[in-house]
Amino acid sequence: MRAVVQRVKKAGVRVDGAFKGSIDNGLLVYLGVEKGDSPGDAGYLSSKLKALRIFEDSAGKMNRDIGEVGGSVLVISQFTLIWDARKGRRPSFDRAEAPRRAKELYETFIKCLTDAGVPVKEGEFQANMEVESVNDGPVTILLDSKKVF
Repeated sequence: MRAVVQRVKKAGVRVDGAFKGSIDNGLLVYLGVEKGDSPGDAGYLSSKLKALRIFEDSAGKMNRDIGEVGGSVLVISQFTLIWDARKGRRPSFDRAEAPRRAKELYETFIKCLTDAGVPVKEGEFQANMEVESVNDGPVTILLDSKKVF
């Protein structure tokens, strides 16, 4: 399971032109599910995300986590994070999990966050979405449950 995490001042998502959800001061998370991922991957990634100290303290150092700043998370499913573009000019998505199983693990990830007390908004799984954000920093972190990076 992979995530691109961006610290944002605000972020929102629309599906088919209709407003779906938004957050202020928090994290915008693009989440991709790979074949072989399990609920353990979702748990690992959600706990890692909750504990990331990427918000500034009073001294201006990245030393606070999402809970300490009262922030929220906007989760957007994005299977293209699993694409492999090493060969040719068109990426392969063979390693991306099948939609039904990917949705289960996407929902598990969200449940892990909410169970940990993190306010979560989400996009719509398998939908064409318009995502807007105002990055803070910018700060962008890459997470991988298999610790590839």
